[in-house]
Amino acid sequence: MSESASTPETTTAGSGSSALERFKRVLRAPEAGPLALLIGAIITFSLLSGAFLSVGNVGNMLAFTPELGMIALAMTLLMTAGEFDLSVGSVFGFTAVVMWTVFNEGWMSLELGFVFALFIAALIGLTNGLFVTRLKIPSFLVTLGMLLVVRGTALYLTSGFPQRTWRAESPITSILVGDFYVPTPFGDLRLFMSLFWFTLFAVILGYILMASRVGNWIQAAGGNPMAAMARGVRVSRTKIALFVLTAVMAGWAGITSSIRVSTANPNSGTTYELEVIAMTVIGGTVLGGGKGTIIGTVIGVLMLRVMRNGIVLIGVPGLAYNIFIGGIILGMMALHSYLRRTQQAMS
Repeated sequence: MSESASTPETTTAGSGSSALERFKRVLRAPEAGPLALLIGAIITFSLLSGAFLSVGNVGNMLAFTPELGMIALAMTLLMTAGEFDLSVGSVFGFTAVVMWTVFNEGWMSLELGFVFALFIAALIGLTNGLFVTRLKIPSFLVTLGMLLVVRGTALYLTSGFPQRTWRAESPITSILVGDFYVPTPFGDLRLFMSLFWFTLFAVILGYILMASRVGNWIQAAGGNPMAAMARGVRVSRTKIALFVLTAVMAGWAGITSSIRVSTANPNSGTTYELEVIAMTVIGGTVLGGGKGTIIGTVIGVLMLRVMRNGIVLIGVPGLAYNIFIGGIILGMMALHSYLRRTQQAMS
């Protein structure tokens, strides 16, 4: 028998080693830790509350998910490029106020108002991008200032009162937030068109980030801007485009929310910027830039939605709600950091 012939023992050892390597690669994926946390949260709340996985409650969670989720998707690309935007919460509220104001005053149809409001959001994002890239002011300071300007403008335009939305009859409301029912063995699951848009945006932005030349530019801009510019990457233009995208997505989400809840409140979106950043970081995007994952962000969005819904179902007092959420976010980020260090040690 030839010495090179394989024996059953060596074949088994080789296949075992290959399986172990595949398992290690799975654990090293940035989405592995967040996914484990999400599954653990779902199991925990399912055991603590029988209503958690009911058709009605799952529908409620999925109704709220797309609004913050859309902003988080765009924020993932922006943070991968090494920047972030604290003004998204105020843009969320302001864009809806703009659309419903021009409609209620009779200046534009709802369809034109929608386009006009998103154009205003794009201008806000463009201003942020120009201040950051041209004037070299940190995005933290620029967008913090824009947060105050935009929120103050929304309050001034409305005198602090919500804008009415209930008399609007337009196909755009059905296109953005129309509801439909999906039959399941446990009853009809109510879903909204906003979930379709969230899914579509996730697919498109995931492709851009992971499988396109633009995605390489974004990661290079966040990882090593000087080296990226030396290779011909237009770092400033890339960042400006991402600021515009983030503002437009925040505006789209705000308009979606205003239609769903039948009111455009100038105070809506308060603290959303912090939740969005938490969703993105928990999902595996590096805060300092260079690495980002849309799949991880989707997991992070679902995780915080599950947490918010679950703690209400188990009876956490309303006054302690934000304390509980903040503690959970800190705990999840600490655990996620530990899991990432463990993954790196295994590599």
